[in-house]
Amino acid sequence: MMFFLSRQTVRRHRSLYAGSFVALAVGVFLLGLAATATAATIAYDAPPGSSIPVSLPGYDGEPARTVDVPLSGEDASGLQVVLSMVGVISGFITIFVIASTFAFAVAARRREIGLLRLIGATPGQIRRMVLGEALVVAFAASATGTVLAQLATPLLLAKASYTELAPVKLEPASPWLPLAIAMGAGMVVAMLGARSAARRAGKVGAVDALREAALEPPRIGPVRIGFGVLFLAGGIVLLSLIRPSSGEAAAPLAMFTPMLLVIALTLLAPLVVPWIGRLWAIPLVAWTRVSGRLARSNVVAAPRRSASLAAPILGISAIAGSMVLSLSFVADAAAATIRDSVLAPIVVTAPAEESASPAAGSGRPDRELRERILQTPGVAAVDGSIPLRLIRTDSDSAELEDAEGIDLTVAPKARRMTAVEGDLSKLAGKTVAIGKEMAGFEQYEVGDEIPVTYTDRSTDRLKIVAILADAFGVNASLIIPEDLARAHAPNAQPAQWFVLPADGVSPDSVVAGLDQNLAGSGADAVPAAVWEAAQDEGVRQGNQLGLILLLGPAALYSAIAIVNTLLMGSLQRGHEFVTSRLLGATPAQIRRMVLWESTLVGVVALSLGTAITVTVGILIRHAMTDGLADVAVTVPWGPLLGIAGTCLVLAVGAALAPTAVILRHSHPSAAAAE
Repeated sequence: MMFFLSRQTVRRHRSLYAGSFVALAVGVFLLGLAATATAATIAYDAPPGSSIPVSLPGYDGEPARTVDVPLSGEDASGLQVVLSMVGVISGFITIFVIASTFAFAVAARRREIGLLRLIGATPGQIRRMVLGEALVVAFAASATGTVLAQLATPLLLAKASYTELAPVKLEPASPWLPLAIAMGAGMVVAMLGARSAARRAGKVGAVDALREAALEPPRIGPVRIGFGVLFLAGGIVLLSLIRPSSGEAAAPLAMFTPMLLVIALTLLAPLVVPWIGRLWAIPLVAWTRVSGRLARSNVVAAPRRSASLAAPILGISAIAGSMVLSLSFVADAAAATIRDSVLAPIVVTAPAEESASPAAGSGRPDRELRERILQTPGVAAVDGSIPLRLIRTDSDSAELEDAEGIDLTVAPKARRMTAVEGDLSKLAGKTVAIGKEMAGFEQYEVGDEIPVTYTDRSTDRLKIVAILADAFGVNASLIIPEDLARAHAPNAQPAQWFVLPADGVSPDSVVAGLDQNLAGSGADAVPAAVWEAAQDEGVRQGNQLGLILLLGPAALYSAIAIVNTLLMGSLQRGHEFVTSRLLGATPAQIRRMVLWESTLVGVVALSLGTAITVTVGILIRHAMTDGLADVAVTVPWGPLLGIAGTCLVLAVGAALAPTAVILRHSHPSAAAAE
């Protein structure tokens, strides 16, 4: 009976539930697309010979086993990681938006629910009706989203194949499991989003329900406050973990901490939004008087509605803003690290074709290039490390790592290699020096032995003789003797050479001499500052690509959610606008009221998002720049202001458009006649 009523109410309130349908369908589409593409990367079989079998001894009673470790350039692990992060972010935005959208849709029908209570509907029946409506909408929207995801998967895989993230050909895998997961997640999210609103609607009495149709309750329930405080505490704990000792873990923390804070502020928004709205309304009221005062009253008097309208703006501004600012500060720290780690004033970059294909050729072009550099007048020494990749194993895992073989008589003079533990001068034979971060993550100590497998399939055990300060972009995470590297990578060519001039010789004159001596070799000699700037630019371009991949789908979905929520809110206010016309308000005054109200809600949400962004940005900058001097501060004002401006434009436009339609098709005389 109640399910039949649910279908009828959904059909009757098509315009109200259309927003929920679109929001959920887009969310499930993004989740389904990430899931099916991830399934394709998992199902990818590398061609024979592109992976190396590695034996693992087992751990905690598990038997020994052999795993195949794909070599660089022969797997889709990069795309798999990005898709996983896209799924997490899109899933969070979906949960966040759908919960607010369904809660808003149910709250907009308080008068109808009150009438049902008056004619004898029990609280349980009301709850079942609302949940039934959510089930109808969720099933249709989830099915639509999964179908669209399946249709779009081949196009996504075609675009992703043979790229930097997936330099292989990807084919669609069996879609049933990933699409079933996406559809199930969509339905669960919808039911959870409607559950709290249904419970609130079922708890009130008949007379109270009718009263709620005109005025929202001034307080929120203790359960909601409790969960809000719990998530806020969790966010504060994660904020406290963004510190120098976190190492590279600070970046993931900066990504996921805003999510907890957004959930906390959304739960507590009916308490927070009116308070901040009053503060922002002070200059607005002083400037606009009547329309600004009405906008402030609407925001304060309807805290639940204001909170629902602010939720999607808060979510995308906090998450996107934190990621943009954090990655910019991470790039600043990386640039300072490279600057402090390079001691040589000149860098010679190897020819692109040689550095890209280290195994090409049968001779030793690096030896010829080295001789030409050393024969240049004014050159005292040159540091050209031998790059290679090796597989580091432990009891239950095998990881492909970057390593380099160095000449111990030159490298510490050309690059900063500070040993925080051990003695780098003992690097000889089957030994290794590792970075401080790897030592911390893997619990390595000086004297431990690391089992490794080289790409020539030989195995070894390397004794740790030193733990070095990290210098990402300059030093590899594993440093071995040059002769050991050459034995296992005989054709490897240095990607760059760090050149030390003789005492009293100007670096500029050496660069000029290198340009003449290296003419025709394809190598390029530049001052170290120029090379460092190029590395910094490469890091920032990589970050920009990552932001597009991670935030692109979520930003598009959030934009749809902002428009969707504001449209739903404005379309339900037709009676309010007509009543205002009867009281003497002109259409222009109502439009100005809606303009300032939507702007006020948007500014409040952006204020909370800015607070999260600034807090996370300050903490991650402190964590990443600890121990570095003269670190530049690069604030990406363009993207940050673009996020804020886009959110405000969407919010104002989505509120004004339906208001204009309502005012054009309604007249106070019609309401008076009724």
